[in-house]
Amino acid sequence: MMLMDLIKARHSIRKYTEQQINRKNLEIILEAGNFAPNAGGGQRSMMVAIHNKELAARVGRMNMAKFDRTHLAGNYVSKEQPSTIDDPTIQNGFYDAPTVICVFCQDNFLFKTADAFCMMENMVLQATELGIASCIISRGPETFVSEEGKKLMKQWDVPEGYSCQGFVILGYIDGEQPHRKPRKLGRIKIIE
Repeated sequence: MMLMDLIKARHSIRKYTEQQINRKNLEIILEAGNFAPNAGGGQRSMMVAIHNKELAARVGRMNMAKFDRTHLAGNYVSKEQPSTIDDPTIQNGFYDAPTVICVFCQDNFLFKTADAFCMMENMVLQATELGIASCIISRGPETFVSEEGKKLMKQWDVPEGYSCQGFVILGYIDGEQPHRKPRKLGRIKIIE
């Protein structure tokens, strides 16, 4: 598949089957994240992959624990793939995806969020090529502020001074692939 076709084929999926992705594909997706651009080539980030449905669901509930809807810019995402914005009854911020990759970055680094999102974009594109559904999830820092979150970070050997910037959830889509939303006009300008 050509890169532009892959980019256009990627969708944010929020409905997953119970089927776990295989370890080999997970390693390929992590490798794609590891080769993402990073500011100054410093490689100041790390990934922790949760390849365990029960633990992923536990961390997904932690992700929703402090979710504050009052700061939402929009109030609708998708009818086909509803988000926590669309459905306030969703309690797992990872939508029951069986695998989750947490991206941790050095706190005192100005470009930590940019580095994390480059990694996550690489991973969702690689997942798409492998036929694996994915979605990028925010609320990383809020997920690990609790004592439970800090304990997990310590168990996972996340260095002091690092915080989670986001997640990539992975699995197999439950249902049909969503329709591509039309692109809004006026988002591209070329000045010569």
